[in-house]
Amino acid sequence: MRIVLGVTGGIAAYKAALLLRLMTEDGHEVHVVPTNSALNFVGKATWEALSGQPVYNDTFEAVEEVNHVLQGRQADLVIIAPATANSLAKAATGLADDLIGNILLTATVPVVMAPAMHTEMWENAATKANVATLRGRGVHVIEPAVGRLTGVDTGKGRFPEPDDIWSQTKALLTETPSQGKLEGKRVVISAGGTREALDPVRYLGNRSSGKQGVALALAAARAGADVTLIAGAMDIAPPQHQNIAVVSIESTRDLLDAVLHHAEGKDGLIMAAAVADFRPAAATDEKIKKQDDNSAPTIVLEQTEDVL
Repeated sequence: MRIVLGVTGGIAAYKAALLLRLMTEDGHEVHVVPTNSALNFVGKATWEALSGQPVYNDTFEAVEEVNHVLQGRQADLVIIAPATANSLAKAATGLADDLIGNILLTATVPVVMAPAMHTEMWENAATKANVATLRGRGVHVIEPAVGRLTGVDTGKGRFPEPDDIWSQTKALLTETPSQGKLEGKRVVISAGGTREALDPVRYLGNRSSGKQGVALALAAARAGADVTLIAGAMDIAPPQHQNIAVVSIESTRDLLDAVLHHAEGKDGLIMAAAVADFRPAAATDEKIKKQDDNSAPTIVLEQTEDVL
């Protein structure tokens, strides 16, 4: 198997050398692509000696081979380890200002990213959003470990142990034989929660991240199915996959209409949405305001449709 190992500029870059050794000892051909920042921690000579392959880290190297496209096309697997907060952000936005960015945009194979950063950076809202976006696109982002960080700091954000990264990656690759088993099949999957309007700004709804439905949609798409994902309110971004069409809904009635329309003639229906059982019997056209007498409105509920 031909593996591209992207190494970004974190102190954990030295541990990526151990990951490289594990992969080569398993008989794989590994091409290391370090960023300029990564070379501040581990030099190019080390990567070439351990991999037995030439190391490129600039988009304009090996231009005659169109290397920035060739690397992604020829790879069977791409691993970014360590993946810094900066590299996660660049990958999530599709930024291609270095060789790794170009490889990620051209690769159509499994991509694994192993983050390593300080706890505050991992827990920052921007990083969380970037990770959710990447996972929604099918990138396997490994959870960082908890432990000693740079200096005296301790917390979540530590680079996972190389053998753990490699074992998770091999487990991911065992899924590939299922690809194609749903070729030609058309599947409808619902995800997320429904929201029932109380007034123009308030609603009754279920807490739902949408993660289960999105994971099911990605698994079906990777197995070759054409997927229609009916998405309610979700904490994660809808998946971006060529085999997945996303239909956005809000209420239970919207969900019912969408399911009846899109499931007609399909091969399978998976209901993973969190559907509200009740809704206000009457929604107001204007925002319900507080009263000076401290009273609260009486809300009469009615059952929603049984979509399933």
